[in-house]
Amino acid sequence: MTTYLVTGGAGFIGANFVKYLLKKHREIRVVILDDLTYAGNLGTIQTDLDDPRAVFYKGNIVDPRIVATIFEKYPVDYLVNFAAESHVDRSIENPQLFLQTNILGTQNLLEIAKKSWTTGKDDKGYPTYRKGVKYLQVSTDEVYGSLGETGFFTETTPLDPRSPYSASKTGADLIVVAYSETYKLPVNITRCSNNYGPYHFPEKLIPLIIKNILEGKTLPVYGDGSNVRDWLYVEDHCKAIDRVLQDGRTGEIYNVGGHNEKTNLEIVQLILSTIRNLLEENKSYRSALKPGLLQSSDHFDWISNDLITFVKDRLGHDQRYAIDPAKITRELGWYPETKFEDGIVKTIRWYLENQHWVKEVTSGDYQNYYQQMYGNR
Repeated sequence: MTTYLVTGGAGFIGANFVKYLLKKHREIRVVILDDLTYAGNLGTIQTDLDDPRAVFYKGNIVDPRIVATIFEKYPVDYLVNFAAESHVDRSIENPQLFLQTNILGTQNLLEIAKKSWTTGKDDKGYPTYRKGVKYLQVSTDEVYGSLGETGFFTETTPLDPRSPYSASKTGADLIVVAYSETYKLPVNITRCSNNYGPYHFPEKLIPLIIKNILEGKTLPVYGDGSNVRDWLYVEDHCKAIDRVLQDGRTGEIYNVGGHNEKTNLEIVQLILSTIRNLLEENKSYRSALKPGLLQSSDHFDWISNDLITFVKDRLGHDQRYAIDPAKITRELGWYPETKFEDGIVKTIRWYLENQHWVKEVTSGDYQNYYQQMYGNR
């Protein structure tokens, strides 16, 4: 039986990866480690934990005791590190937290993996590891900095982070490379573009806009909305990670992009029109609207661009990200299967049908955070 340790497995991408693993593979065990901070929610993976192949530990990747406990109990074959402080706005407010979790936490995982997997030394004095083990660091295209109007990030693009978040992820990537070069630890790094899909915490653009529309609130857009991002459906990302784990060349970095470049303003306008159409076509979705917003008419003309409000731009806001995934396509046969126009409809339908999840994760601290970020802009 193959054992996966998935850190950050109750967060957005991590939880989707857990679900993907349990659906795709039969003879596996999935050990989930998550500290259940604002973006990690046990309810996201509750049904997965009903599966005897899945087990959950609450803890922080910075804590060597909890990580060592897992390695002592389970013969971990793959360690996939999703755990990270991940929101740029939060990193601007509290940079130190991002350095602690993203850099020191990553180093802690690597060190315990190295010790647990070491079987001896080769004739050059390098550690040797038991066959089949691999560490995969889930990183981001933000480590490359910002692009102009043309061009794409490749695996050889110089690292040029611009925010505390991206700097912390860059530092984590370099620590992973250092463990690979110094100790010959079997590693891979994947760098993805912006993910979207089910279970996305509503501080990020797409779920935030969906939530605000359903509550009749204004839609905050940074600057003039011209910032460009490459969007990747989360299930496609999960498939890419699985391919790298199974067949990726040890020590290699793989960029994972969606071939879906959109400005933030385009994203917001598309969500507006899609929600309006879905509400007009399917009466069952109207229960997702905040009480008092439902009209007797079947038309929802109030869901329009008039809801958009431009707010003060984020500090150090990168203008454009775009990834070239040619390497992972060429070497591993992966490609993004989901067109954005299809994926955004699937995503919005999921949110309309799972408002209980949204209400659960946005109670409490989220309301204070939202007011702090957008309330006075």
